[in-house]
Amino acid sequence: MKLVLVVAVFTMLFASAVHSIDEKKLVDMTYPFAADTLHWPTAKPFNLEIVNEGRTPQGFWYSSYNYSGSEHVGTHLDAPFHFAEGKWTTERIPLAQTIGPGVVIDVRPSAEADRDYLLRVGDLQAWEKRFGRIPKGAILLMHSGWGKYWSDRKRYFGTDAAGDTANLHFPGFSKEAAEFLVKQRGVKAVGLDTPSIDHGPSRNFIAHQIFGGANVPIFENVASMERLPAKGAMIYAIPMKIKGGSGAPLRIFSILP
Repeated sequence: MKLVLVVAVFTMLFASAVHSIDEKKLVDMTYPFAADTLHWPTAKPFNLEIVNEGRTPQGFWYSSYNYSGSEHVGTHLDAPFHFAEGKWTTERIPLAQTIGPGVVIDVRPSAEADRDYLLRVGDLQAWEKRFGRIPKGAILLMHSGWGKYWSDRKRYFGTDAAGDTANLHFPGFSKEAAEFLVKQRGVKAVGLDTPSIDHGPSRNFIAHQIFGGANVPIFENVASMERLPAKGAMIYAIPMKIKGGSGAPLRIFSILP
């Protein structure tokens, strides 16, 4: 009887919390998945195949589709296993690892001046001078302003040639910043509004290696970052639970303070 009462009270409280969410404080940070969704030059694009779409002989509407594509299309998660042998595959990442307080590092002026800009430890220290120490367990996002190029593949990647990975140009994280965030700040996860946590010219993908080796998930092609404050928002990043996956499509959103 006591257990039934506890469950009933919890259900009421949960329902109340859901209905009390202020929709004006919800920020969807995910690009839609479609045939034209941007993807890595060597990755298979997203595809939605119509199986059924229309009225049945009985007169009711019925639609059904098959979908396919790379794990790393559009707004997506890179599992640590992507660049770190033996670390978490997608389904092994705890939910708590992708939910946490957001820290947004705005480097738009630097990225505007240098398409291959690397987030530096100095950028992180400058943020801390203004807003306080980056809390342990934060989800740190780099805001480069690259979202404004989302509809233009050539400007977003630096090239629009199929399979071309030799001429990529976009900002990312430096080796030193990645090591600082892992070793000295203990972040839960990191992300940014470009195609990769490593900048376009990278050949060793060192930021991927560092974060992956520390079991820190990565979020790439994150949308609507301009709507987030420097701190105070809660980030919720929920990937498709692909067993053995190196990544997954991601639904990421935030609740503003």
